[in-house]
This record gives sequence, C-alpha cells and structure tokens, in this order.
Amino acid sequence: MNSTIFISTTSAWTPSSSFPCKTMQGFKQLHAQMIKTAEIRDPLAAAELLRFTALSDRRDLVYAGKIFRNMLRPNCFSYNTLIRALSESNDPCDALLVFVEMLGDCSVEPNRFTFPSVFKACGRAERLREGRQVHGLAVKFGFDGDEFVVSNVVRMYLSCGAMEDAHRLFYKRVFDDGFGGISDKKRRVDGDVVLWNVMIDGYVGIGEFEVARKLFDEMPQRSVVSWNVMIAGYAQSGQFKEAVELFREMQMAETAPNYVTLVSVLPAMARLGALELGKWVHLYAVRNNIRIDDVLGSALIDMYSKCGSIEKALQVFDELPQRNVITWSTIIAGLAMHGRAKDAHDCFKDMEHAGVLPSDVTYIGLLTACSHAGLIDEGRRFFDHMVSVAGLEPRVEHYGCMVDLLGRAGLLKEAEELILNMPIRPDKVIWKALLGACKMHGNVETGKRVAEHLMELAPHDSGSYVALSNMYAVSGNWEGVAKVRLKMKEMDIRKDPGCSWIELDGVIHEFHVEDDIRHPNPEKIRSMLQEMSRNLRLVGYKPNTTQVLTNIEEEDKESSLNYHSEKMAIAFGLIRTSPQTTLRISKNLRICEDCHSSIKLISRIYNRKIIVRDRKRFHHFENGSCSCMDYW
Repeated sequence: MNSTIFISTTSAWTPSSSFPCKTMQGFKQLHAQMIKTAEIRDPLAAAELLRFTALSDRRDLVYAGKIFRNMLRPNCFSYNTLIRALSESNDPCDALLVFVEMLGDCSVEPNRFTFPSVFKACGRAERLREGRQVHGLAVKFGFDGDEFVVSNVVRMYLSCGAMEDAHRLFYKRVFDDGFGGISDKKRRVDGDVVLWNVMIDGYVGIGEFEVARKLFDEMPQRSVVSWNVMIAGYAQSGQFKEAVELFREMQMAETAPNYVTLVSVLPAMARLGALELGKWVHLYAVRNNIRIDDVLGSALIDMYSKCGSIEKALQVFDELPQRNVITWSTIIAGLAMHGRAKDAHDCFKDMEHAGVLPSDVTYIGLLTACSHAGLIDEGRRFFDHMVSVAGLEPRVEHYGCMVDLLGRAGLLKEAEELILNMPIRPDKVIWKALLGACKMHGNVETGKRVAEHLMELAPHDSGSYVALSNMYAVSGNWEGVAKVRLKMKEMDIRKDPGCSWIELDGVIHEFHVEDDIRHPNPEKIRSMLQEMSRNLRLVGYKPNTTQVLTNIEEEDKESSLNYHSEKMAIAFGLIRTSPQTTLRISKNLRICEDCHSSIKLISRIYNRKIIVRDRKRFHHFENGSCSCMDYW
C-alpha cells in the first residue's frame, strides 16, 4: 500500500537522516513541529519517533504508547518496536497485548522480527501457556525454520522451566541436516551456534553445570559467547577454579577473549588470588584496545586488591578516565582489606570533594577499614554519617560491620545489645561475628549463649559448632568438646577443612590442612617444612599448641601445627621461587595465632615478603612484622 509522504520545507530532519534529538525536551519540540507541519502523518517519520521514545537511552514508554495510539496505520516496524520495548519493560505482559492487537490488524502481519520479542515477553513473564500458543503461530506463519526465531523459542521454554520442550526442539533443530545453498548453510551453522549457546545458558541458569559443560564440550563449533556463558556461570556460582581453568582452555583454543570475557573471569581470579593471570588480562585489554571503563576498571581494581597488589589497584584507579561510585567504593574496600584505614578514609574525602555521592557499599568499606584498624570512634562517626548526612538506611551488612568492630575491641556487651536492638532481623553472619569475638576474647559464657542461638537459626551450619567446640577446648573442657562433636556427628555436620593456595607461573597449587600432601614432590615439601621448623626454633620460636584443639600429646600437637595449609603453601613457594621473591598465599579460613607468629619469623629468616589473604583481610609479613600490627 502506497503512503503519502508529507515534506516540510521548515524541517531540518528527514526519516533517512540521523535522529537529531539529544534530550526528551528536544524530542518533544521536534514532535510538536511535525504535528504542526503534518509530517507526523508520514509512517516512516512517525515510526522513527516511536523508535526513539521506545528504545533509546532516553526511552519513555508512556509517551511511546501515546505516539503509537495516534498513528494512522501502524506498520509492522512500529508494532515490532513497541512489542520489543514492552518485552524489556517491568511488565512484559503488555507486549503480549500489543501482539494480540497486531494479529487483529488485517493491514499487517508479524514477521521474523516480531516473534523473538514476543517469546522474550513470554519467557520473562514465565507464561508457558501463552508461549506455546505463540510457538504454534510462528509455525503457522512459516518461521519454524528461522534460526533467530527458533533460538528465541528455545530460550522461552528454558526461561519457563520447560526443559523437555527446549531439549526436544534443540535436538530436532541441531541434528536435522537439511541445508539449502552455501549461504543458507553458513547462516544455519551460525544460527546453530547461537542455539547451542542458548541451551548452555539455560542449564547454567538452573545450576545444572554438568549438563551445561557436557553440551559445551560436544559443540562442533564455539563462538566467544559460548566461552563467556560457561566462564561467567562458573564464576557467578562460586566455582572460581573451574572458571579460571576454562579461561586457560580458551587461550589454548586461540579464541580471542572480549570485554565480556574479561569482566566475567576477573572476579574468579580475584577470589583465587591468581595475580599473574590477572596481570595478563590487564595487559591483554591494553594491547587490544579494550576500553577500561568503570565496569572493567572496577573489576581490575578488585582483582589487584584481592590478589595482594593494592599499589597496582591504586594505579588502575588513578588512570581511569572517569570514576563513579562503584570505582570509588571498590578502591575504598581494597584499602580496607589491606588494613590501610587512613588511606581509605582519605579516599572517601576525595570522593566527596569530587562530588560523587557515596552508596551503602561505600560505607561497608569504610566500616570494615575501621574494624581492621580498631578505630571505634571513627566507625561510630561513619555509621552516623551514613544515616544523618547521606540519608541511607543501614542494611544488615552495616550492622555486621559495627558488631565486628565492637567485638574485636572486646566490647562484647555493647555488640550484643546492638544486635538485640537492631530494627531489622539479624542474620547468621552478624551472630557469627559476635561468636568469633567471644572466641577471640575467651568469653565462653557469652559464646555458649550466642552459639546455641546460632544453632537454632542455622542448625546445619558448622561454624557455630566448631567455634563452641574450640572455646571449650581452649578452656580445657574436653567433655564439652566431646558433646559438641557428638552432636555434629549425629547431624552429619562437617567442619570446613582449612585450605590454602599459591599461584606460581599462572598455575594455582592447592594445599589442605594436615593432608598427605597430594602434590608432586611431596618429600621436598615435607623436607622444607622440617627445615622451616628447625630454623624457627633456632630463633627462639615455640609452637603455640593452644591452637591445636584436640586432646592429644604435646609432641603430636607441635607436629600438627607444622602441617597447617598456609605453611605448606609457603614451603612450596620457597622451593619453587628464587630468593627474595614475594610469596602470595590465599586461605579460606582466618589465620591462626601460631601461623601468624611463625610466618612473621619466616619472613625474616628467609628474607621474603609474604602476603597472606585470609577470610577477613590481608597480612603483609616482612622482616619479622605484620601490617596488621597483631590486631586481627
């Protein structure tokens, strides 16, 4: 059907030229002018107006709906534009209503670009029944062979939890070898790669990683998206080692990582302390002109901070072209983690001077810095500042920081009162912070009460049982220890084993407490552990056997301390690295007093800087002292 085109001699814009508006105010002025000159009756011009209000960064769906309702005869493009915008909105069901309206409009028919947005709406709204009906319509209109449509049908079924439907359609599509010409075959292969990716993403989304990985390994052809889906899935589910190992496989497969790959894998490297790999990622981004924006920049800052290189994190922060609240909060958290409370507080002042408003995450970093440095008054001031100046509502994490701050300082009664008077329900993390403080200060009475409350709150969490058992052991109450351990056995609750790891030449080596050193050359590691023990005794070190919380002979306790996981990691590092090389160790639990004391001496004996990241913070050991000043 031919449309009459109205052209204004006063208008500087035509539908074929780039859209001239930068703001909604400018857009409304243009819209008013087009109404006045009757250009709005041009379907192409009206469609461009609709596209701007529906899909641009300055979208306004209410305004877009008004434009659509005033169009004389909306064409397929206009219907598709509004359906797509609504499918991405907070109420995707509105897209289905417009689709139904389109079906009733005899002047237009849905095309291959219509159905993907409708399927997206069904998936986001989890409307499986409607999704199946739309699938039937797609087949009726002849789009059941279209790669774009099929991949979105499968995604819809996965989003609705209809795994069998998705699987059936996937296998029917992938193993049907009916191709047309060469160009059709290439398009089909590319479409199938997308379909594989959709299936893998679906299984990752529901936590079925074994199935997802099996599909990934079976893929005849992979795109960078295929790798990104698996790497991001592993990293976001806490499977950090698997994420990093797959990233290394990606490198060996000569698939070039992109921006998404780097943002996905950096958090995994951060958690594992894989500094060398993290450095490689940073260098790769620079050499391949991948823009280090606020998101990638924050990921790099976080990686360097958690890998023990806070100076490098500060360098990345200083070189960022733009900084927002996320980047400021990330560097403040990094400084806090390394015990640099003054630097964190100075950074906060710089943030305020830069006119960047702090978020609740910013204050978590500031309060953590105060906790690690024992700055009680400063912590209280920051908490008050967050409420009275920034106008932010404290979250459970902020109360947790305050409990940790007070508890470490020995103010156990005040910490407990804060928990009991919180306006929100305290979670197990807050109670654990108080329990840890009770253990630290040897307050068995309060610790027993807190532990029993935790056992009711989280009956299958090993932390409360282990802490109570340890407090009994330190006080020599072996009967109490036996009762707690019997209860753990009856409930099949197991203690998290101590684990430490060290990265050497891009490879992560893992050690478990008191294991049989399942590692190449275990005899060399045992020999180095014995050498370390002899050298420690020569400088007057005496093992702190109160840290061995089992009722065994003194000699056995001393031997047990030699095989703590961080000591094994250090021994391996001393063997495998040249003299004066910095050793970087990560540990899953809080470092014990004996290991802390011995590593200070080891740093002086072997003239090494040793950086240990435990569950709470960083310890920088050098020349017989630690950056925490023995406050941790």
